[in-house]
Amino acid sequence: MARIYPVILCGGAGERLWPSSRAAYPKQFSPLLGQESLYQATLRRLSGPEFHAPLVLTAAEFRFLATEQAAALGLVDAEVLIEPAPRNTAPAILAAALRLADEPEALMLVAPSDHVIADEAAFAAALDIGAAAAGAGRIVAFGAQPTRAETGYGYLELAAPAPPGEAAAVARFVEKPDAVRAAAMAESGRHLWNAGIFLMRVGDALAAFEAHAPGLLAPCRGALAAAERDLGFLRLGPAWLEAEAISFDYAVMEKAEGIVAVPLEAGWSDLGSWDALWEAAPKDGSGVALSGAATAVDCRDALLRSEEPSMRLVGLGLEGIVAVAMRDAVLVASKERAQEVRGLVAMLKAAGAPQATDYPRFHRPWGWYETLCLDARFQVKRVMVKPGGVLSLQSHLHRSEHWVVVAGTAKVIVDGAERIVSETESIYIPLGAKHRMENPGKLPMYLIEVRTGAYLGEDDIIRHEDAYERK
Repeated sequence: MARIYPVILCGGAGERLWPSSRAAYPKQFSPLLGQESLYQATLRRLSGPEFHAPLVLTAAEFRFLATEQAAALGLVDAEVLIEPAPRNTAPAILAAALRLADEPEALMLVAPSDHVIADEAAFAAALDIGAAAAGAGRIVAFGAQPTRAETGYGYLELAAPAPPGEAAAVARFVEKPDAVRAAAMAESGRHLWNAGIFLMRVGDALAAFEAHAPGLLAPCRGALAAAERDLGFLRLGPAWLEAEAISFDYAVMEKAEGIVAVPLEAGWSDLGSWDALWEAAPKDGSGVALSGAATAVDCRDALLRSEEPSMRLVGLGLEGIVAVAMRDAVLVASKERAQEVRGLVAMLKAAGAPQATDYPRFHRPWGWYETLCLDARFQVKRVMVKPGGVLSLQSHLHRSEHWVVVAGTAKVIVDGAERIVSETESIYIPLGAKHRMENPGKLPMYLIEVRTGAYLGEDDIIRHEDAYERK
């Protein structure tokens, strides 16, 4: 089998997994199952001698997370394309195909970054089948065998059941059905859940876009032509904003002829809701899935998850319940209504609740910070600066700061004066002072920051220099 270019789609907010997944830190970067994130699991699954270096498409605010989590797996050659704004999957896939246009015979595998594949050997076998079909000029979709009447997935209707070890012709794409239609399709033997994973030759992808979505070509070509290097990333140009926001299914797959599907019997899940996570998670004999500081007493068919070590979540006599506890938000829901969580997020946004989009821990290219206490004129934060991390040279108009190093060592510059601040030592940053902090050590550095002033917002910052070229 020819080597494959993985194209990993790393956008999306994952709102149906709120509060664990939010716009500021979506589910693909979280370790929802096991120790590695869903994005890392995808990278690992699509690495090795049969694959080229991955091509990752993501938003600007996640570019450092994408490279950092890839580097943690040793995948330092992953290329990250920055999308200036969300435009759904069709423009992203087209941009990747145009990026690879010099190799029209090469195979490109499009995969979301936030899905689960439990049986990787079965996935590899399905990929071999798909590669043979794609090499012969077919666009291949992968579909999971239905295990229940699922209303949250789209379906692939096959012209006939797939023979063992072969791809089958797709008769049509079916949008998310109601419960009655979902039950009929799950039992038909001719329907697969649409996994959103596609395999094709680069030239065939470009030809399909030219035939069925020609309006996307000019903005995507213009975005690549004007793309700029940004600290190793490739930032697509402003023409990207002119592209229609449309899915690959709508733009191409539902219109193209000769589409084939490969059945994927590999324990696939898109983890699109809490009931899907419950299905994929390890469970005890009573069907209870526990995560973090959670305890279940006389519970059945429930998911209890605490992502805050100091918050003990205890369930007593629960059945069919999802309970998720974080520092700033708690969700308690019927598992049967898990698909409705996205609507709750919309309600929170309308009410102006920061928990709708903000994550309690804010990730930055140099590390992260979280708020421990906030009042009208003071704020207490815990800050972690990773080894070699450097904050910008900055100043503030409305606040002063006290920093207390509680682990590691900080190198601090205040109005041109440099000082090493060791563990248990502190330093004061006056209002208006130009200051910078970095971690010169080999271990993470932690400090407690106390802000005082009339305005404490994150936008009270003037950046004079920044190693990460942020504005």
